[in-house]
Amino acid sequence: MAIRRIRFEDDPILRKISKPIENINNGLKILLNDMAETLKLSGGIGIAAVQVGILKRVIIAVDNNDNNVAIINPEIIEKSGEQESHEGCLSVRNIHGVVIRPAFVKVKGLDVNGKEIIVIGEKRMANVLSHEIDHLDGILFTDKMIYEEE
Repeated sequence: MAIRRIRFEDDPILRKISKPIENINNGLKILLNDMAETLKLSGGIGIAAVQVGILKRVIIAVDNNDNNVAIINPEIIEKSGEQESHEGCLSVRNIHGVVIRPAFVKVKGLDVNGKEIIVIGEKRMANVLSHEIDHLDGILFTDKMIYEEE
């Protein structure tokens, strides 16, 4: 495993739309392991491949039991409710703010073996999933921030 360099808000790659994964291969598994290691070292609760400079639709979210959940080609297929989410981002330095996010999301994707999975996110996990999937579409939380926190 290797630590990958996190890209910051001034890097234009963060504004690009990530491409779907078509083949799950050893390279993708290495990327996921590297992302998990990078996330652990950074102390974050979620990371998208684009944040380490790879334009692929893959995320890792830390669930409520502190386990990493890797999702390939994640897609929100259901959402409901609303919550104020207090957010920061590994790619946005020194800014924290409030974003309105769904209180519940259902995400469809693939696991590392190519098997279809459904991941349910409520409260914090709904926030993390929504935040990371936004990254795949070139959206930073600051784009949706309703106010910055001191």
